[in-house]
Amino acid sequence: MPDLAVSVVSWNVRDLLAACLRSVETSAAAAGLDGSIWVLDNASHDGSAEMVAAEFPGAHLLVSSANLGFGGGQNTLLAAMGFSSVPVPEAARSAVERFDPEGWGPDSAPPNYVLILNPDTLIRERVLAALVGFMEAMPRAGVCGPRLVYGDGRFQHGAYRFPSLAQTFLEFWPINWRLTESRLNGRYPRRRYEAGKPFPVDHPLGAAMLFRRQTIEDTGGFDLDYHMYVEEIDWCMRTKRAGWEAYCVPEAEIVHYEGRSTRQVRPEMAVALWRSRYIYFRKHWSRPRRWLARRLIRAGMRIRIRRARRDAGPSTGDTKAPLLEAYRRIAAM
Repeated sequence: MPDLAVSVVSWNVRDLLAACLRSVETSAAAAGLDGSIWVLDNASHDGSAEMVAAEFPGAHLLVSSANLGFGGGQNTLLAAMGFSSVPVPEAARSAVERFDPEGWGPDSAPPNYVLILNPDTLIRERVLAALVGFMEAMPRAGVCGPRLVYGDGRFQHGAYRFPSLAQTFLEFWPINWRLTESRLNGRYPRRRYEAGKPFPVDHPLGAAMLFRRQTIEDTGGFDLDYHMYVEEIDWCMRTKRAGWEAYCVPEAEIVHYEGRSTRQVRPEMAVALWRSRYIYFRKHWSRPRRWLARRLIRAGMRIRIRRARRDAGPSTGDTKAPLLEAYRRIAAM
């Protein structure tokens, strides 16, 4: 059987992380995979690292005293697995302590597959068998993702088309649900998921992405210009340009609780999201498209500022201030 590494970067979600890792162990055992678990704790203060060391002694645990971001943390794990072409944040060289006794870097070649996984997920028993089995049968597939559902079982979009001006417009002026759920807004029809058959996509959601070893070596992992958000879109864009294909595999279902880490610092994460989007626009869009996007975003942020001011009553004024400041910073980008 091919070997698989499951790579998780975590920040202050100890209980979710524990449940996630238990589900990974169950799914790997059911699939009969030669699997390993890799965890990087991104400067948590909730005891996450100690929990992993105590409850999952077989996991490869790296602990960072600095928050390396999502892509930076994942690249640090990939480098530890043996992917020498992946860039590692400079801070990682002094901030990361490795708890397991094997030292930095494995004794053997990198794994055949790496599942990039958020800690706010639960893997169903057949997920790893379905994802790895699909990749084994599709040699041109460089990355694939599962079907996602919310914690209560509701449908969640697990794959998207690459960003467009239409998506930027609809984020601020949604008009009606038919447009926001349409191809125009980067969504794939629900019937594609419900049919249960794999289908080609632009990119899976970053909560769960299975990459082939050769694809990682060809594309170099996450771009470190992104600290948080959009990094998976950028990597999948580079994956497609390198000649690889991307798919969604609906047979593999994962529960995604969505945003439990980033929800802890909402205004700062709003700024981080749009900063990353601007980085993506600069790298992958033409100058005229960037010009139009900037004006759409500035107009949209002015609307959000007016709405936030209107909705701020005596009891919410102080709590709205950080969000208003975030909107102003985004509008000034």
